[in-house]
Parts: sequence; C-alpha cells; structure tokens
Amino acid sequence: MTRIGHSVPRLEDRRLLTGTGHFVDDLHLPGTAHMRIVRSQHAHGRLVSVDTSGAAALPGVVLAVGARGFNRVPRIPIRLQLTEDTLEEYLQPVLAEDEVRYVGEPVAVVLAEDPYLAEDAAEAVAVDIEPLEPVLDAAGDGATRATTLEFGYGDIGEAFTSAAHVVEIEVAIGRHAAVPLENRGLVAELDPDTGVLTLHGLTKVPHFNRRVLAEMLGMDLELIRFTTTDAGGGFGGRGELYPEDCLAALMATQLRRPVKWVEDRGEHLVASNHSRQQVHRLRAAVTAEGDLVGLDAEIIHDNGAYMRTHGVTVAELTATMLPGPYRLAAYRARVGVMLTNKTPAGTYRAPGRYEGTFARERLLDTIAAELGMEPVEVRRRNLLVAAELPLNRGLATLGTEVVIDAGDPIGLFERTVAAAEFDRWGGGPTGPDPDIRRGRGIGVFMEKSGLGPYETARAELGDDGRVTLAVGGTSLGQGIETVMAQIAADRLGLDPSDITVIHGDSDRVPDGVGSWASRSTVVGGVAVARAAAGLAAEITSLGASRLGTSAEAAKLDSGRVVDTATGRSVDLAEVASEARRQGRTPGVDEVFHVDHMTYPYGVHLAEVEVDAGTGGVAVTRYFVGYEIGRSVNPRLVEGQLLGGVAQGLGGALLEEFRYDENGQPLSTTFMDYLVPTAMEVPDGIGLLVSEEWPADNDLGVRGAGEGGITGVGAAVANAVADALGDPTAARSLPVEPQRVVRELEGGGTG
Repeated sequence: MTRIGHSVPRLEDRRLLTGTGHFVDDLHLPGTAHMRIVRSQHAHGRLVSVDTSGAAALPGVVLAVGARGFNRVPRIPIRLQLTEDTLEEYLQPVLAEDEVRYVGEPVAVVLAEDPYLAEDAAEAVAVDIEPLEPVLDAAGDGATRATTLEFGYGDIGEAFTSAAHVVEIEVAIGRHAAVPLENRGLVAELDPDTGVLTLHGLTKVPHFNRRVLAEMLGMDLELIRFTTTDAGGGFGGRGELYPEDCLAALMATQLRRPVKWVEDRGEHLVASNHSRQQVHRLRAAVTAEGDLVGLDAEIIHDNGAYMRTHGVTVAELTATMLPGPYRLAAYRARVGVMLTNKTPAGTYRAPGRYEGTFARERLLDTIAAELGMEPVEVRRRNLLVAAELPLNRGLATLGTEVVIDAGDPIGLFERTVAAAEFDRWGGGPTGPDPDIRRGRGIGVFMEKSGLGPYETARAELGDDGRVTLAVGGTSLGQGIETVMAQIAADRLGLDPSDITVIHGDSDRVPDGVGSWASRSTVVGGVAVARAAAGLAAEITSLGASRLGTSAEAAKLDSGRVVDTATGRSVDLAEVASEARRQGRTPGVDEVFHVDHMTYPYGVHLAEVEVDAGTGGVAVTRYFVGYEIGRSVNPRLVEGQLLGGVAQGLGGALLEEFRYDENGQPLSTTFMDYLVPTAMEVPDGIGLLVSEEWPADNDLGVRGAGEGGITGVGAAVANAVADALGDPTAARSLPVEPQRVVRELEGGGTG
C-alpha cells in the first residue's frame, strides 16, 4: 500500500482553479424556459386565491400556474423513515394548496424565456392570503407535536436517588443553516424522442431522488437520468429533494422543453432547510467525587412548518448521541419534534451532535463549578478508557445499534491538552484594559460515520489502458474524486492521476446511497478498494495471457504486468487489447454492505477574549484533536477539520435566523445573517490528527467530514463563561454581544 496516507494534490483542483469547473448555472440548453417561484409573504394563512393571469399575459411568459392549475403530485416523502409514524400529514406539498405555513412557501410557479422576465412575471402574480395567527414558539401551547421520541438505558431512577448531587441546566441552540457558497439549482430536460428526463445538478443523494421523482411523476425509473455537476458546498442542505426540484422536473415533462431554476440568496435564506434550533433541559446525577452516573434530558426540537426528507433524523441523533464519549450508567431522553410557522428544518453538518455536544459540555462545566472542580478534571474522571471499548450503548440510531468501536477517548484528551499546552490558556483579564477578559473552554465529542446499508463501485479498464472508477458517492466539494482515486490506485499500483472517477451519473452508476453522514470514504472507499483489487487480479490474468505465462507468475507493477521469470512486461493498453481479443471487458462491480457505524471522537479547545464593554467575543486560540483511524489523504482531513472549525464559529458567535412576532424572517440577506469571515477565524488553528485506533473495516478509516464542527459551540461557549467568571452564562448560541452585555448587567443567563 503506497498511495494511501499521502497528501497528494486534489485531482479536482486543476479544473476548479483554472475556471473550467462545471456548475449547474453554467449549463445553457437551447430553448430553455427559466423558472421562478412565487412565495408566500405570510407565515400562516388561508390561501384564498392565486391569480396568475397578469403574469401569463406578459410577452415572453411561457406558463404561470398555482397548485390548482395542474395535476397534483404526491407530497415529498421522508428519505430516512426512522419512526413507526409515517408523518404523512406533515409532509410538504410542492405548491401550497389551501394553507400557507411559512414565509417563503411556494404558492405558484412562473416560466419565461429569460430569468429576468420570469422574475418580473412572478411579481405580477396576485396572491390573496387570509392571515392566521402564526406559531413561533416550539415550546408554546400552539405548536403541533409531530411526534415524540424516547430513548434510554439503565436505571435512571436509582441513579438520581443515590446521587450526591443533582445538577440542572437549560440551554438553547439558535436556528441556523449551511448557506453554502453556491445556492441550489436544477436544469431539467426531456428528450422528446426517447422520453428520457435528465436532471442536472441534484447532488448528495441522486439515486434516492431519482426513485422518488419517478414515483411522484408516474414515470418508469429507466426514463429518468440524473447527472451531477460541480458543487459549491453542501453541508447537508443542498442535494435533498425540495419542492422547487419537483416543480422543475414536472414543468419540463409538461412543456417538453428544458427548464432551469437557480435560486437567489434571499430565496435560499428563507426556503432552503434551516437546522439546529433546540432547547435542552438536562439533569445530571453526580457522585461527590464528580462522577457522572445518570443523565436525564428533555429536548424540544423546532422542525419548522413541515417534515422534509430528513424526517426526525436530527432529533434522533441529538438524543442517541447526547451521552458522547463518557461513562454513563443510566440515561433517559425525550424529544418533542414540534412544528411551527418557520422555514422547515433538515440536517446541517454534524446534525444533532453540534447541538447535543454544546448542551452536554455546558452541563459538565456547570458540574465542575458546583463541585468546585476544574473542567479538565471532570472530563478526566468521566471519559471512557480503552479497556471499556467496544461498548454497546443500549441505544439505536439510523437503524443501527450504537456500538462504540475500539478507541481511547481519555488518551486522546490527554494528548490534545498536552499538545495544545492548554494549561497556559485563559487567565482572566489581559493587558492594561480591564474590560478585556480571557477564558478557555473545552468541547469533547463523539461522532458517527460510515452509515450503510451499502455502497457501490465499479472499476473498469478502458480500451486506452486507463482505469475508470464509477462510484455511488457524489462530490460536494469534499475531494471524493481524489480520495477514491487514491484508494483504487493503491490496489492497482497506479498513480491517482491515472484514474478517472465518475460519480452521480445514473447511466454509469445505476445505484448508490450517496454522500452524507460522513460515509463516502468509510463505506464507498471500501467498495472501491474491493472493486480495484478485483480489477487488479483480472488485469494480471489478462496480462499473463498476453505474455504467455501463468497468472501466478505475473504481477502488476506501476501500470505494467510483469512476467517475474523473464522480466518481460506489457502495459495496460496491451492488456486491454488482449481483453478485446478474448471478447472481454475488464471490469469489477462491488456492492459493499455494512450493518454498523464507526464512532470517531475528538476534543476542541478554545481561548477567547471578551470585551466587557461591548460584549464582543474574539477567538484567540483554537486546537482540535481527532481520532481518524487512518487518513487516506492527511491534507484533506486537515482541511475538513479546519473548515469545520470556521463554519462552527458562525453558529457559535454570529448566525441565527430570527423572526418578528408575525413570523416575518429578519435574516434575509448577509447584512442580517452574519457568517464568519477570515477576521473571525483565529490564525494557526492547532491540529492533532490521531491514527492510533483504526476502525473495523478494510481501510481502517473513520469519517472526517463533521468532527471539525461538532465541538465548536461547546468550546466557545465554555470559554466565554470562563472569561466572565459565571458558569450560568453563555447558555444560548450564538453567543452574541448583546447577550454577553445582558449577562454582565445581570439581566439574563443567555
């Protein structure tokens, strides 16, 4: 194995850096009709009428229609059905029919010859809505309880009865989302001769989306083709099936011409999935020495107006992963999944774990304060040790048992604290300005990665002697082409640049589960490794035939099959020629099945300076320790961790979707919804990437996509509370200046 473990340059970067990347908005097809969505301006109301006649009369308008103007299609189903409740009554229609439930909900669709005309025509649609009282508080009486999830193990009653201390806190996580660099978009085209509907641009889970659209549109699956483009980020929000995607596909079939839709940033902020918003009420049963023996959690999850494709995934992951990498004899959690008149929610990088880690780690710092202990010491007493793993938690999530694999959380914690020299961080007021206070904080976490049930790969030798790799995963900018090429090259003895990686094309890859849940390398990578190993054996056999020797006497070395007895060799083009002579197409299909996940873990450390005069928080130092199992490309792992920290700082300090009392969104531009810039990210973030505990799979890998963000909210909030000298502070994310000032003035514990 010579290719895995090296930081080879990303294969994707040449086209992206030279401007030859191909994004969905780069696709311009002859005869395209441009789609624009008319959206509700009310958070809640009865839809009286939608008059599209004014728009339809404009020159160049192809079609303007509301829900009553075309045959209705089924509501968008849940992709991850985790409960016995179907939740069908809460699914979102592609166009509002009788009632609108959030500002931004689609109520009509307009198509025109150019996008500017479509936008003008959309403004000419007259929508009559009778306002109804909006519900904005998920914990209030008016919110609809879609379902309640309950989890637990151990004797929770005994844990609290025998506890020396019971520590309680309530924390809240604000509503924010992925907001990737590139907004959503889709181009749909129907071939009038073959009847094939091709959709360009839906990344992440194209095969699932293809199956759902076939059912919704009443089409044969073979008549729907998906292709993916380059993507300017995903982070959970992009690539799911939204109403706009269904409308573009439906309009293309009805008009029998290409339909293009690209949302603007304002639309994205009110219509794409939001995430995170939860309230946690936690009670901990603790011994006199600070050992955590019981944890009881009541969680309110604000899912917005509808259940979208993620269903209850975020709520379930919050509860099942809340114990983290800690020793805990008894646990109980109850999650109310509530519906409000806000944009529907879905997943966002580290869904449920960012939220749960923040809540749990604030609880641990509160325990430390109440018992007069150091936060470091509380974690030392409670983190799992190597001898306790593997460990069956007695919980299940995403259809799998939570069986924490072998590892050493306390060992990684100690190495991270030492490598960062954490004992020198913090320290109260700094410099001559008494208003500047410094604090330090910890966020220890456990992630999940490698969700099944399967992934697909095909490795094939072409006539030109090049290897093509078709994979079931998709590219969202994470470097999947590079990593999969490295894995295949390792088995084939080639350079990664000699391998072409194809993803997301349903013609070339008939099935796949996609890229989400930090699964691409863990599951897809194993499928690739096995397919490439099979192809290597086939190439060796064909090369031996070409050389007139046995397969046992031949070996594959640096793109040539060598006769070990004579030293004679043939290159891969000659091998391909031999395959044609025999009437064969050298290729191996692999479907790798897995019934469990792997659980990476890590430590986030933050140092902040808080300006007591303004409430401003600046992150001055940051360090991440992470157990990856094995790095295929160390530089890409580091990039995932660093990027995750930057993204997590947004939710910790800046980002929050807010609404006024009428349910009107107050965060509709980047002037109101603040995202982190280079100014908010500290220089020289420290990293300790550990490969001490390979996972139980062919490659030994654990997922890297989410560990960089998971502990940020926890570490930063704990650091702010430390700087303020108040363990009740920083219990709401984001930790904004006005909240800090309010806490300093004694006006709240937010």
